[in-house]
Amino acid sequence: MNEIKEYTEKLFEDIKHVDENGNEYWLARELQNVLGYSQWRSINDLIERAKVACQESKYNIDDHFALYRKMIKLAKGATRNVIDYKLSRYACYLIVMNGNPQKEIIALGQTYFAIQTRKQELSEREYSELTEDEKRFYQRDLTRKGNYSLNIAAKNAGVKNFDKFHNCGYKGLYNEETANDIAKRKNLRYREDILDNMGSDELIANLFRISQTEQKLKNENIKIENKANKTHYEVGKEIRNTIKRLGGTMPENLPTPDKSLKELEKENKKLKDYK
Repeated sequence: MNEIKEYTEKLFEDIKHVDENGNEYWLARELQNVLGYSQWRSINDLIERAKVACQESKYNIDDHFALYRKMIKLAKGATRNVIDYKLSRYACYLIVMNGNPQKEIIALGQTYFAIQTRKQELSEREYSELTEDEKRFYQRDLTRKGNYSLNIAAKNAGVKNFDKFHNCGYKGLYNEETANDIAKRKNLRYREDILDNMGSDELIANLFRISQTEQKLKNENIKIENKANKTHYEVGKEIRNTIKRLGGTMPENLPTPDKSLKELEKENKKLKDYK
């Protein structure tokens, strides 16, 4: 494959297929090329790890990793029967999450599929049809659930000082700002929840930090508190670097909504449907 000069989300959109029922899927061998793996066994190793994660999440593997065979052309007109997979968006998400985020295209894939997979979890209405406040409630609920899982993983990794642990993640993502620093910058009242005072884009960045840190703590079997703190910081920093490489807005520069989610809850009970 020719070296990819510019990494954009369009790379993943361009290889997306839609079947006769309107279902999206990606072919593993096409994803292999985009991710820069020259040999099938490299992507296949990621697929096998992703299948384990899929099973552990209580999903049916066959629904997300549909195995099929196809003929490919070789030199001098010869052909060979090879294995390929039709991958769901969730399967692609699991595959790139098992890749090396030091590779820029892997980091982009992790961002792209993580965000898109979260959006696909909506069952009643398309994510794009939601208002910004509805998106905030939806993403806030995901971060709440994500932090619950992260805290369990952190406890298993030896973390005892959870304030320090979470501040390490914030400092990596927010250019050394702690939770208190973020609250002060947003002009929040004492002990007011900073996540309740974020827009949907800022919540998504934090959700990515949360899910990536949980996976890394588990995958590397970390059992030392200092190492867990360092991991959380490094994940936050890597996500910040990815946002910068993609030309996105740094989290601390995203606007703070006029009203917190708790204020909106009181004003409009209907928005609770998105929690």
